[in-house]
This record gives sequence, C-alpha cells and structure tokens, in this order.
Amino acid sequence: MGKADFFDRLTREMLKPLRSIPVVLGLALLMMAMSCGGSSPSTQTTPPPPTATPDERADYLVGQMTLDEKIQLVHGGAALDWWNHSLPRGGGGWIPGITRLNIPDLYFADGSVGVGNGVGPATALPSSIASAATWDLNEASKYGQVIGSEMRAFGVNVNLGGNVNLTGREPRDGRTFETKGEDPMLAGKITAAHLTAIQAQYVIAGIKHYALNDQETGRTTADIQIDDRSARESDLLAYEIGIKDSNVQSVMCSYNLLNSTYACENSYLLNTVLKGDWGFSGFVMSDWDATHSTVSSAVNGLDQEQPENIYFDAPLKQAVQSGQVPQSRLDDMVHRILRAMFAVGIFDHPPAIQPINGAADAAIAQEVEEQGAVLLKNTGVLPLDGTSLTSIAVIGSHADTAVLSGGGSAQVHPVGGPALVEGQPCPPCWSQVVWDPSSPLTAIQTKAPGASVQFNDGTNATSAAALAASSNVAIVFVSQWESEGMDVPSLNFTDVIHAAPIDQDALVSAVVAANPNTIVVMENGGAKVLPWLASVPAVLEAWYPGQNGGPAIANLLFGSVNPSGKLPMTFPARVSDLPRPAIATPPDATTPFPVDYTIDGFNVGYKWYDSKGLTPLFPFGYGLSYTTFSITNAQLTATISGNSSSFQVSFDLQNTGTRAGAEVAQVYLGFPAGTGEAKRLVGWQKVSLTAGQQQSETIQVKASDSSHPLSYWDVGSQSWLVASGTYTVYLGNSSRNLTTVGTFQIP
Repeated sequence: MGKADFFDRLTREMLKPLRSIPVVLGLALLMMAMSCGGSSPSTQTTPPPPTATPDERADYLVGQMTLDEKIQLVHGGAALDWWNHSLPRGGGGWIPGITRLNIPDLYFADGSVGVGNGVGPATALPSSIASAATWDLNEASKYGQVIGSEMRAFGVNVNLGGNVNLTGREPRDGRTFETKGEDPMLAGKITAAHLTAIQAQYVIAGIKHYALNDQETGRTTADIQIDDRSARESDLLAYEIGIKDSNVQSVMCSYNLLNSTYACENSYLLNTVLKGDWGFSGFVMSDWDATHSTVSSAVNGLDQEQPENIYFDAPLKQAVQSGQVPQSRLDDMVHRILRAMFAVGIFDHPPAIQPINGAADAAIAQEVEEQGAVLLKNTGVLPLDGTSLTSIAVIGSHADTAVLSGGGSAQVHPVGGPALVEGQPCPPCWSQVVWDPSSPLTAIQTKAPGASVQFNDGTNATSAAALAASSNVAIVFVSQWESEGMDVPSLNFTDVIHAAPIDQDALVSAVVAANPNTIVVMENGGAKVLPWLASVPAVLEAWYPGQNGGPAIANLLFGSVNPSGKLPMTFPARVSDLPRPAIATPPDATTPFPVDYTIDGFNVGYKWYDSKGLTPLFPFGYGLSYTTFSITNAQLTATISGNSSSFQVSFDLQNTGTRAGAEVAQVYLGFPAGTGEAKRLVGWQKVSLTAGQQQSETIQVKASDSSHPLSYWDVGSQSWLVASGTYTVYLGNSSRNLTTVGTFQIP
C-alpha cells in the first residue's frame, strides 16, 4: 500500500464515527486527532531518490514523522547506563532509530586518539597532539582513517572526537593530549584532515568542545570572559577552519559558560556564529549532561541532548505543543540530524561489523609517532650506534613493558589489552591509568643485539644512578599522566599516579650526574618546564606514543628514523610567564566563576610570548633533526586586491647534512601596527629530502582561505577585513627562527 492510499484509508476510518456530526466540526476534530500524534504528513508521497541532496532526503522524512518520532531523535537513549558501557555496541551514547521509516540507530563513541568508551579492543593511536606535531596533513588523514574505519568495523556511526580547543590558553589542561596545539590555523587544518578521513568511512565526525573549554578545573561552571574579536581570532577560528575544511556534520557544545551564558544554550555561539556566519548545516549535540534547559537550549541552537532525556523528551514535546518552542524549530533540529546521516552515507552504506585491520592500523600508529615525536635537544649523543654499545641502562616509567596513554573519555582499550592498569589516582579522576602494551626495552634490545640492556624502575634514584654509572648510555623515561576531569598540578613531571610519588626531576638529575651520556624520553600530553635541561645532552618528546610506541621510540633513538616533528605549542621557560600563572578555581561545585581570557585575548601561545618579549624554553614550530637544512633564495610575490589579495613565498630548501630527513618550512605574517596583531602562522610545507638534495618550494597564502590569513575580525562590521598598511613576511623553521622575506603594502 502506498503512502497516499494509506492516508486515504486512515481518513475514511477516522471519519466513520463523525458522520452524524456537522462537517465543519468533524474536520476540526479530525485535525485535532491528527495533531495529537504529531505533525501532518508531507504532501510528498514518493521518497526522493538516493541522488537527491541530503537536505531533500531529510525534508521528506521530517514530513513523514509524528511529533513523538521527532522527539525520539533529539535526545539520548537514557534507559541504559552509559557510564557502565552497557549501551548497544558498547559506546558512549545511543539513539534508537525509527523502523517504520528505515531510520537507522545512532551509535556514539569517543574517538580523539582511537575508538574509546570500551569499544574494542582498538588501535591506540599516539595522542592527537603528536598528530599535530607531524605538521603533515597526509599523516593526519591516515590518523583519521584509522579512527573512522575501526568505528565502522565496530558498528559505530557517530564519532565524538575532534578536540580543537587551543592549548596555549592553559597548558596544564588535562585534555591537552587530545588537542592539536595553540595555533588556530595548524589546529584547524590538522583537525579537518582527521574529520574528513573519518567521514569518508560513512561515520558522522564530530568537533568539540565548542567553545573555549580550555581547562578541566571547574569545567562545568567556568565562565569564560572574552571579547568578540579575541574569540574570533583564536579558539573560534580553529573551529571555523576545522568545520569549513572538513564539512563535519556534528558539533559538541561544551560544559563551560561564555560571557555568563552556558555554551549549550548560547545563541551567540550556536545561532549567530556557527549556524549563521559559518553556515553550519549539521547538528549540535550537548556534551554529556551539559544541557541546562528545554526552551532556552532549543531556541538558542542546541539540536540534541546527550546522553539522557531530561530536557528534550516530554518537556520539549510539551514546549512545542504550547508554542514555547516553534514546531519549525523542532523540525529544524530533526532535519539537521537526518541531513548529517544522509550526508555521510549512513542510510546508503550500513556497516558490516567485522574485525579491525589491526596490523595495518598499528603500522599507521607507529608512523604517526615516528613523524610526530620532537627532538628537543641533542649535543651529539644521538643517534645511538647499536653496533658499538655494550651496555644500556633503561630507567623509569614501566619502559620494560609499556608506554603511557592519556585517560578520560578518550581512553582506548588497546589491541592486546593493557600492559598495566593503575587505579584512579585522584578524587576528581574517573579514569584509570592505562599503559599500552609496547615495550621500549625490548625494541632497544633489538637495535643493540650485542649490548646488555638492563632496566631499573626509577623508584629509587640511587639505584638508578648506579645502573647508569655502569652503562655506556642511560635512557631515562619520564612520564606525566593526563586525563579528562583534572588539570595537571604543575608543568614539571609531577607524579599523580602513585601513593609514594616518584620525584622524576630528581631522578633525571641523579642519573645524568652518574652518566653524562643520558638521554631523556618524555611521555606526556603537553608543554613542560625542564629544570634539568642544561645538564642533559639529549631530550626526545615522545608524547603518548600509542600502540607501537616502543619500536617507534627505538627507531628514533637509533636513527632508523630521522626525527622531523615540530612543536605545536610553546614550552614556557617558567610558569610565571603564562598569561594566568595560577589556574582559576571555582568557589564551589555549582557557582559560576570568571576565567579572564581578555589577558591574552587573540595573542594565544607564541603570540603571547612575542607580544610580551618573553623568551620561551622551546618556541612554537621548533624541532631538531639528525641532519641540517638551509633555506635560500627566498622571494616574495604579492597580488593585492582587498579581500582577494594573496602572496606567495618561493625558496630553495636543501638538506645540507649526511642523512635523509624532513624539514617544515614555515611562513609567518606580521600585520600593520594599528591592528594590534603579533605575527601569525599563515602557511607551511613539510618537505622530505635525501642527503645533499635541494628542492624549490612555493608556499601560497590566499586571503580567501578559511583561516583568514590576511584579515582581522572587525567588530563594527562583524566581518573579516584586510587592514591597510605594511605587511611583513617571514620564513623559517620555527616561530623564533625566521628571516624577513619582504614586505607588501595594502592601500
């Protein structure tokens, strides 16, 4: 029976009891009866073909749905306990589909660094910050492909990853390892590459936590104070780039308030900026339990409450029936969700649950780590020569069996199971400490088969120093666990895991005093201060290195892979140099408290240090190699035409050393003095060269790019404008190692 025949028959049956009633009254009663069950059916009776646009296909379904069916799609399935991972397919959220309309269920899982929420076992990728440290969009695409393909294999179709909050605001943020650094262009482009690759697997990708959710301390009551221009040119710009470059279909709004309004009912964030200025066509879901109201949330732009149904079930239905929330707004909410499902192919490409490709995905994890690890210091001790060493001391951080991972909702249950699980180390933490099963010790032994490789757990600095003294070289692994729900207590390597804390700074100092050939390998999520740096000859930033972290680290230490990672964030020389030396803390669990972001404004990260004349420990964009590079013959060509202006920098890049390697050439732009801007990153290119090879490169910068590289946000016109004046173009390999290429004028 066709839909037209069905509704004709339905009408006849409903009219039978009304034959003795006057026609006008009968029709009125009929309309009332139909409205009780939901909206009137669409006049379109033939479903649009698969070649129709996602909007057309979504419109058709919305027109066929009852009010109750619409309400069903805008809130989580709260009947099951998501905290205990008892949801269907084991994810972090679930919304049942509508069988009669062939609308599939939605299965949600976290996926910043691999498939989370206990779905799995899955490939534990290196931390997202390591992906950003590759400065390589192709590597970032591979990273996203692993997440998307494994989610699809597990039958999960909504990804909750894509954390793009800027780390420069608060480097002690416990979720720094999930982010992509402090610069909006780098963070936005890397995130977009992740999201595009995820959605290519017929999975709705997500970007979060929108917006300015840059600390975990008091995250549900932190009231971020910031002006429009500063927000637009920093955190919001990272979102704009990530959203526009990827066509991502879901945005997760955050716990915090922005200028005294909760993010998930903030019309400025959701309606004005996201759906208005950026033209976002997907749907906005709340962070888990970040919804605070029914009417205000709905009319101000929230499309879906997660993970429960406190505000968007019966209360929303009542609000629609009473006119407090327009029917058109509910239809828009449902349209956006269905449109996203059509746009990424969920309707047309249902998943076939199957085993993941663990070996191939682990190889990508290792590649990302090898490309994203950053060599911070090397006075000649690296790379190690496995044929000449007779004894190696490996010290600390369970390096005999494992590498560290970050905690919280991003936690991945790794293939092979954890090598070690340590309990919840602090009252605010709801995550255990998981060590991924990859042994640096074993990988180091493989690289130096003739050497005696011995391990010391580092709990006793004296015994560790004794082992170091009797060895050719000592490799000390220091680690800092980070997790959602907490901020790290300091930028030192603070032990928050053990009841009897290990003083890792003292451990490093003791070992290097016993053996000057000491290498420090850091497993951590973000920027650190290093009080022992001057005495240590070599330091490798490994981040959280993922499923194959052990072999990756060994390849880097022994030169099988030449380090090429660059810092996506500034390492401060001291905590007192931060815009906010102390983390803003709440007075209690429920009262909103101010967090002042007007201090640094749009000068986040390296821009803060430049604007204040501060010298960092390591600058943004910094990273060493086992070879050397030169950049010569730089030339600037500019085409000036207002908002269509562009320029390009051409140069010769040569590997002047004896090993193959890769360099990241970086272009920064200095703005006219009247804009108040420090110089900003506007382009880069990662180039691999063999020893002695020279290659001509060109980096082009267009004002029309989603990053608005030549523009500033004008509050008066509420638009991006190109300022008149003199612009200075810089080229180099970090934000503090630059040469002036030239200048151009915009009249």
